[in-house]
Amino acid sequence: MLPLDQHIFEFRKQFFKLAGGAFRVYDTNQRLLLFSEQKAFKIREDIRVYSDEAKSNQVLAIRTQQILDISPTFDVLEMPSGEKAGSLKRKGLKSILRDEWEIYDPNGLLIGKVEEDSTVLAILRRFLTNLIPQKYHFVVGGQEVGTFQQQFNPFLYRATMDLTQDTGKRLDRRLALAAGILLLAIEGRQD
Repeated sequence: MLPLDQHIFEFRKQFFKLAGGAFRVYDTNQRLLLFSEQKAFKIREDIRVYSDEAKSNQVLAIRTQQILDISPTFDVLEMPSGEKAGSLKRKGLKSILRDEWEIYDPNGLLIGKVEEDSTVLAILRRFLTNLIPQKYHFVVGGQEVGTFQQQFNPFLYRATMDLTQDTGKRLDRRLALAAGILLLAIEGRQD
């Protein structure tokens, strides 16, 4: 079952993994909510998200149809029904200097974006040091509804997603959780 009533999540990326990536999402009490593994060397991204590390209950699928695209669109599907929650599209050329993603509803309508905090800080992160923690802003309908902020730790990639500003739940939590996992999986490759 997906944690759709939560507002704060902690994301962790497994540091020592030979190929691919393993991601865990926790609540504020450090209870595991979601587990995901990204397979290495895939032509198309197909990230599966489970409610436990045993992978006995798949709750989300994050898939792209494009092959090696600089601006891929990732469909977010609730499992096992396969119902499309929406899509996330990486703005490839813009993301070279500053990460930016577009958020689409299930009908393909643009509803918001996820963007890195500052162009200057983004450039410093990419070209000088990765010691400056990343911060992203979730914007829906022109209003900020949340943040995704990396916690500085040289041994473990940790980030906190805070959606407490989203009092009307304008951002579907399935899309928010998928965005957090994609930020770890895709943008995390820049580190």
